[in-house]
Amino acid sequence: MYARTFGAATQGVDGLIISVEVDSANGMPAFDIVGLPSTAVRESKERVRTAIKNSALRMRTEKITINLAPASVRKESAGLDLPIAIGLLAAQGRLRPSICEEFLFVAELSLEGNLRSVTGVLPIAITARAEGFKKIIVARENINEALLVNDIEVYAPKNLMELVDFLDGEIELEPASPQPVDMAEGFVELVDDFADVQGQFMAKRALEIAAAGGHNVLMVGVPGSGKTMLAKRMSSILPEMTREEALEVTKIYSIAGKLPQGSGLMTKRPFQNPNHDASTAAIIGGGTNPTPGQVTLAHNGVLFLDELPEFKKSTLEALREPLEERQITISRVNGTLTFPSSMILICAMNPCPCGWNGDNDHFCRCSTMEIKRYMRRLSGPLLDRIDIQIRVPRVRYDDLSSKRRNELSSAIRERVSSARRIQTQRLEKYHLFCNAQMTHALIQKLCILEPTAEDLLKDVFETKKLSARSYDRIIKVGRTIADLDGGKESISARHIAEAIKLRSDFEIES
Repeated sequence: MYARTFGAATQGVDGLIISVEVDSANGMPAFDIVGLPSTAVRESKERVRTAIKNSALRMRTEKITINLAPASVRKESAGLDLPIAIGLLAAQGRLRPSICEEFLFVAELSLEGNLRSVTGVLPIAITARAEGFKKIIVARENINEALLVNDIEVYAPKNLMELVDFLDGEIELEPASPQPVDMAEGFVELVDDFADVQGQFMAKRALEIAAAGGHNVLMVGVPGSGKTMLAKRMSSILPEMTREEALEVTKIYSIAGKLPQGSGLMTKRPFQNPNHDASTAAIIGGGTNPTPGQVTLAHNGVLFLDELPEFKKSTLEALREPLEERQITISRVNGTLTFPSSMILICAMNPCPCGWNGDNDHFCRCSTMEIKRYMRRLSGPLLDRIDIQIRVPRVRYDDLSSKRRNELSSAIRERVSSARRIQTQRLEKYHLFCNAQMTHALIQKLCILEPTAEDLLKDVFETKKLSARSYDRIIKVGRTIADLDGGKESISARHIAEAIKLRSDFEIES
């Protein structure tokens, strides 16, 4: 007898509906799964067989063939256990095939028949709604994730037997409601705030501009100058995520298996800080079956690379695509996938291998050749893609010992959010949301320079022999400074002068 059910897997950052076709007929006993199943899916036949037996359900010994369509796509998800089990029971007459086709089944099965959570439920639910499904069956740990999608009923039976009774009409199951997330009693979350940072007023100003316009930043300074401390507080001044942005981030973390169990929508902007010995695949994404890397996990948030020259040169050069295109395309034998990577890149580095080059109070032990070799680890094309490049000096004692109350991150965030609203209004019809995303054509159209600003930029461009990309980025940073300055219509010489200052001499020395 033939039956069909529907399951799902993920492909990139999207869900993929899988049609599970089951045929159970007389013949030599066998259990075959076809349609490019991965090892985890091939092993599902043992989990399914044992789960059915331990659920006190009868499974006849017949020739069983299961086809996973579309056959041209490799199937990776253990969440196909449940649709295979339900399809098999329907093919052997235990369930009505028609009722089984009304649901999308997404869960792994334990050997005793319990439903286990899987990754990627949010993108699967979004795709299911787009494909016309009205009902989805998931494990209880995935309830909050699935409920983020409107206009779809979510059911979460405890085990296979309860699900079979529900499909048979023997029991009623109410659609699931949001589940509370356990929080440790007495837990107090510590929030990094810019008020904790003593001194470094120029660096704070640079990060405020970067947050307002979505610009990338490179901080060069001696050890202990506060570069890491500043970078870790960047997320605290970024605007709150919109629901659309939050859904995008939650989808990515769901697929990567990094969404906390039982949680729903992620509301905090991500902050990723990979170690410099991380592989290129870990940072950019990849693997035999491509998975999101750090640049994608930082989507709509911040990617912080400390000790930038210590990263592999191949990794740094691979960053050029996501910085320019705000997405990363990974090609493998099994196919080509594109992951989003619209993040703010914050980099920090020492000015030389020993760290003390340029400091008046410490002796630098590096030779001129060692310093040049160290700087050459960063290519010109990579530096060209970093809008703001500043030196962070050692903090003075007077600043460290000052009792003056520093500005809170919340106050800075208000200015940043106001500037972002101005940019959203200006760029909305182009489907952009910050100045850093503007193309050269949009810069020509939307960034009006006053005559004195034009003259200043021309002088600096010709004197410093800047590239065309540097020219665009100075104007974009100037546009952001004007937005922070009450949303001025035109970009003045003062705005351009500050933007130029934020591309320090480090760029030219390198």
